[in-house]
Amino acid sequence: MPLLPDVEIMTIGDELLYGQVIDTNSAFMGQELAKIGLRVRQISSVSDRASEIITALDQARQRAQVVLITGGLGPTKDDLTKHVLAGYFKTELVMDESTLRHVEGIFARFNRPMLEVNRQQALVPANCEVVFNAVGTAPGMWFEDQGTVFVSMPGVPFEMKRMMTDIVLPKLQAHFQTPAIEHVVVQTAGIGESFLAEMIEDWESALPTNVKLAYLPSLGNVRLRLTGTNDGQPDLRGRMQALLPALRARIGEYIFAEEDIPLEAAVGRLLAARNLTIGTAESCTGGFLAHKLTSVPGSSRYFMGSVVAYSNDIKINQLGVNPETLAAHGAVSEATVREMAEGLRQKLGVDVALATSGIAGPDGGTPDKPVGTICIAYADQHQTVSRQFTFNRGRQINVEYTTTTILNLLRVSLPPLA
Repeated sequence: MPLLPDVEIMTIGDELLYGQVIDTNSAFMGQELAKIGLRVRQISSVSDRASEIITALDQARQRAQVVLITGGLGPTKDDLTKHVLAGYFKTELVMDESTLRHVEGIFARFNRPMLEVNRQQALVPANCEVVFNAVGTAPGMWFEDQGTVFVSMPGVPFEMKRMMTDIVLPKLQAHFQTPAIEHVVVQTAGIGESFLAEMIEDWESALPTNVKLAYLPSLGNVRLRLTGTNDGQPDLRGRMQALLPALRARIGEYIFAEEDIPLEAAVGRLLAARNLTIGTAESCTGGFLAHKLTSVPGSSRYFMGSVVAYSNDIKINQLGVNPETLAAHGAVSEATVREMAEGLRQKLGVDVALATSGIAGPDGGTPDKPVGTICIAYADQHQTVSRQFTFNRGRQINVEYTTTTILNLLRVSLPPLA
C-alpha cells in the first residue's frame, strides 16, 4: 500500500445532480485532507441508483486507494448506500448494539417516539468497522478491501465534518503513516494573481525544494498557501515562517493576514484594536457589506448600523446628500458616495463610514456609466477617500467584488495605531 495514497471523493444523491443541494462536503474534505498530506485526485457525484453506485465504486477503486463516500445513509427508501455497500462487499446487514443505544438515547433526550425506520439506522454491514456519529443517527462505515479503504459517511455536512475531524482523518493518518506536513497562509487583497506572481517571482524561485507555493484566487483577493513536507530537519513550521519577511518586503502593502481568516475578520480586528466604530451606507450592495462585517463574531464591538439607500430620496433625506450633487453627477458617482459616507458618519455618530453605489446589472447602464460601474467611499474625521471601478461580471459577482474592494479600502485607509 503506498505511503501517500490517491484519494477519491464520491457524493451520492439525486439532489446534488439536480442542483437542489450544493456540494460543500467535497470542498471541506479536500481542505482537511490536504492538511495531513493527502491529495484528492478525483471527485464524482452519483445518483440514488444502486447500479450506478456500484459502477462508481468499481471505477473509483481503479483510481484511488482511499474512497470517501458521503450521502444516502438516511432512513428513507431512497437512501441506498448502506444496502449497496453490504452487497458490494458480499455481506449482510446486522444490528450494531452500540449504535442502537446511541440512537435510542437521542430520541429519549428529545422525548420523541422512535419509529422502526429510526431503529434501522443502527443496521450496518457485518464486515465494516463502525464509525461513530456523535451528532446524528446514521453511523459511518470503514471498509478495507483488496488494498483500498472505503469510508462511508452521512451527507449532512455538520455530521460528516464531525466524523471526519474526530475519527476519519486521524485514522487515515495512522493507517497510511502520512508524513509531517505544514501549511502557512498569507492573504492578499488589492492585487491580481498575475501581478502578484510577477512581484514575487524571485522569492518563489528561491523556495526550498520541500516547500511549494499555491495561488488561490477568489473574488478580489488571493490566498498564498505554502505547503512544506518533512525533510528530516527540525522545526519545519519555524523554517517556513522564516521565509515570510522577504515576502513582506515585496508585497507587504497587499497582505491583510498571515492566517486563514476572511478580509472582514481582518478589518474587524483593525477596528477593534483602534477602538473605532463603523457604519455602512449602501446602495448597490443592498446590505451585503453590513452582512459581511457582522458575520464576524464580536462585531457588535465596532459595527453600529447601516442605511440601505437604494432610492435618491433616501440618499437625500436620510444621508444628507445634496440634490444638486445628484443632479450634476448622478447617484453613481464619487461625489455622491463621498456625501453618503460623510452623511452617514454624522447620522450614526460613528468614527468610520463606508458607502457604495453602482450599476450592478444586468440593465441600467449607459455609454458613460456601463453596467458594472461602481463607486465606493471611506470617511473618517480626517479624510474622505473615494474610488470608481468597473466590475462587469454579473450582478451578484459585481456586488461581491464591490464588497471586497471597499473592505480593502477600509484596511488601507484606517489611521495608524496610536
